[in-house]
Amino acid sequence: MTTALPLDGVTVLDFSTVGPASRCSRILGDYGATIIKVGAPPRKGGVQIQPPFFSYSAGRGTKRVLIDLKAPEGKDAFLRLATSADVIIESFRPGVVARLGIGYDDVRALNPRIVYCSTSGYGQTGPYAKWAGHDINYLGLGGYLACSGRRADGGPPLPGATVADSAAGGMHAAMAILAALHGRHTTSEGAYLDVAVADGVLSLMSLHIDEHLATGAEPGPGTNILTGRYACYDTYQAGDDKWLAVGAIEPAFFANLCTALGLEALIPHQLDDARQTEIRTAFQQAFRTRDRDAWIAELASRDTCVTPAYAVSELVSDPHLTARHAFVQAEHPREGAFRQLGSVLAGGDRERAHYDVPDAALTDTDALLRAAGLADTDIAHMRGQGIVA
Repeated sequence: MTTALPLDGVTVLDFSTVGPASRCSRILGDYGATIIKVGAPPRKGGVQIQPPFFSYSAGRGTKRVLIDLKAPEGKDAFLRLATSADVIIESFRPGVVARLGIGYDDVRALNPRIVYCSTSGYGQTGPYAKWAGHDINYLGLGGYLACSGRRADGGPPLPGATVADSAAGGMHAAMAILAALHGRHTTSEGAYLDVAVADGVLSLMSLHIDEHLATGAEPGPGTNILTGRYACYDTYQAGDDKWLAVGAIEPAFFANLCTALGLEALIPHQLDDARQTEIRTAFQQAFRTRDRDAWIAELASRDTCVTPAYAVSELVSDPHLTARHAFVQAEHPREGAFRQLGSVLAGGDRERAHYDVPDAALTDTDALLRAAGLADTDIAHMRGQGIVA
């Protein structure tokens, strides 16, 4: 029995191959939307990034169409597809889609209900709109790096995940699209969405930014409870050299932790700045007396806010994550069987255990253009001219 998903019946045309836009369409796809990746034919596309087959959930549930948008027939073919689409996601430099004749105004003239999402690093307007960038640049501009811990040389560390691409960009775009689709039910009109990853980083940094704007304080490493000021919120190494994450912010949780470690005398001093070196040293010495997993067995269920700080190779075997069906099997036509992360966001098809994923070397161009109303002879002509593939 197939599970009904919230975005069943929604069609998304996605120009991206990597980055925030691809993160966004992956989210929408896991909520049931039909994702159609739009790319250029090999001879027309120049240099395009092709991610490894397993990236972005290996394109599960995704179709592909290759069209030369610079050719008049190719542009017209795309607009035929756009006429019946619900969402378009693009990540070209600002102004490119308008020059190609496939921008929001062009599509809206044919399909007033279209939700057209432009994703970019810095937005469609402003002094930085034409700047190139990647995850680290957006995190730098938005203050994220400045509030992270420090390397040995005093510089901000490289983040362990592409936070800007995934959350500030991909999730930002997905939320905006979902809001626009909901609004369309009332207005019968679509929307244009200018999704800037840098704006999304500002949203992620709102606690620190609002603190500065309200008080003049300069947030950074060690300035507040979330950036390492207090020993109750830190990481500690166990006896087997593996690491524990401690987040005992609330006084009751801190008291539980101190009691479990035999350090009851420290309970009244949780937020005493003068005692933090003492508390941190005591924690370090205590945690070094046992292996990490022994501490987890002792502390995790006792309201201490202690968890393992897993390596990726460890988390994929964690019994809790496995019990919640976080990992699934996939089958690729050429690469064979492999595991991947399932649809883990709330409201998706969390119970699904297996996916057949497509071969990115193959396309659905003919079937998609035929469904959009193009005649087989026209499709054959464009294929012969290298306009579609």
